[in-house]
Amino acid sequence: MTGQLTFSADQADAFDQIAEALKAAGVDLENETLGPTSTAGQQVYAVLGKAGSGKTMLLGQLVKSLTAAGVETVSGDYEGKRKDKRTLAILAPTNKAASVLRNNGVPATTIHRIIYTPVYDPEYEKIAEWLAGDGPKPEIEGLTEAALDRAYTFYQQHSSIPGALAAAGLRGSDFITGWSRRDDPLDIGFVDESSMLDDKQLDDLKEIFSTLILFGDPAQLAPVGQSGSMSFDKLPEDHKLTLHRIHRQEADNPILDLAHALGDPDLTFEAFERMVEQAAAQDDRVIVTPRVDAALMARSPVLVWRNATRVRLIQAFRKAYDAPDTGLLSGEPLICDGIELPLKHRKKRIDLEARGLIKGAQVIYLEPGRKPGFSRLFVVGAEDPQVNAATIIQIEAPDREEPEIVSAASMGATFLHGAAVTIHKAQGSQWPEVQVFAPDIWAAYKSGRTEAGIAMWKRLAYVAITRAETRLHWVTRYMLAKPAEPLSTADLDIPAPNLVLTAEQPEQF
Repeated sequence: MTGQLTFSADQADAFDQIAEALKAAGVDLENETLGPTSTAGQQVYAVLGKAGSGKTMLLGQLVKSLTAAGVETVSGDYEGKRKDKRTLAILAPTNKAASVLRNNGVPATTIHRIIYTPVYDPEYEKIAEWLAGDGPKPEIEGLTEAALDRAYTFYQQHSSIPGALAAAGLRGSDFITGWSRRDDPLDIGFVDESSMLDDKQLDDLKEIFSTLILFGDPAQLAPVGQSGSMSFDKLPEDHKLTLHRIHRQEADNPILDLAHALGDPDLTFEAFERMVEQAAAQDDRVIVTPRVDAALMARSPVLVWRNATRVRLIQAFRKAYDAPDTGLLSGEPLICDGIELPLKHRKKRIDLEARGLIKGAQVIYLEPGRKPGFSRLFVVGAEDPQVNAATIIQIEAPDREEPEIVSAASMGATFLHGAAVTIHKAQGSQWPEVQVFAPDIWAAYKSGRTEAGIAMWKRLAYVAITRAETRLHWVTRYMLAKPAEPLSTADLDIPAPNLVLTAEQPEQF
């Protein structure tokens, strides 16, 4: 291809091969022309590469080229009258992974938000149709011309229907009446962090999209239950496009230097830890410390391998903040562990999942809800992060067989504490600063375990290290540095000072 001077040779080759696949599907990127969706059959390709190889750069450029050709990006917010339009959806398995893409200017959403689509109130859907160019400017009782103009101005800048309606003074509960599972298929799908997909999830996506491009890192940990294999491993070799050049290495990134050093099959844990120490001596982006930082745990969990380590660190965190045994402090981090609802409450499950409460979602506890068992939550990385929901919140302790239940709805979203998480659960997420608990990596090294022919400790260390965007903390001992200040929610975009989201908002169920 031409005009992309920053592309490496392998990126340019991958771009050209995907462009050929899209051309066969009726989208000509070179001439910026669109044809009808091809009936030649489904296409699935994978762009593979380690951290820093330029996968996100390539994905972003493909999105720009598809947009220039006239392909319309769809999201989980609103879908207009698509008719015969060619469409693209950019997806990630988790809210956090989707937010990482959005921070890079790529309009991504979660897989759940594409599988489950919002149902708009017919009156307010007229505004959405007008903003999307599918209808005239409406007259809505209770909304002034100035409010509609604010919505229009916002949409021109951000292309978000819910955001535009919020600019007009509306809440989500005003214009979204529920969520439904998608019945109609879509066109082109890009899936980032596809190493997290299991075979069933990939099959679900193949039912929806006629052209599917996966972006993944084969050095990460495989999904649990897949015996070390990734969903893209079964693709034909000519449909797997590998990026080799490490673009971010040009910025002399010591975190990526360490991550890629793990590719040496002869590297021992002791030799690797010496490399970490040398990097820390030369660059403040790598820190070797004997203590876990409790203050950092409130927003960036310590990454561990063993579940017992996770529980002990969580207890140390809560003790450092004087958290009560039978309740939560405002600002404590949680991890969604799933939704416990009977089949008859399918609509409620869909609503919660569409709002971002999917397994593995990171959440900050705000305060109790108005009803017993309800909680007000901030869903990290979600496009609409403030949620009221029935919750079952468990706090585990190393000296108790059964966890303490600090929020006990009879059914709803279930949560574990999020001050420490396993490295498996951390896949797909990134934080500015990450603490890696080295004694657990050493334990994996001593176990001698392997996954798909690679030492388990190296996979664990690779995934944990590459979660750090700007700074890596390599923690060497079972010690905790106490926080200097109490927990706070001042860093979250919520109303202050009393943390009430909206008094009129109903609970989720």
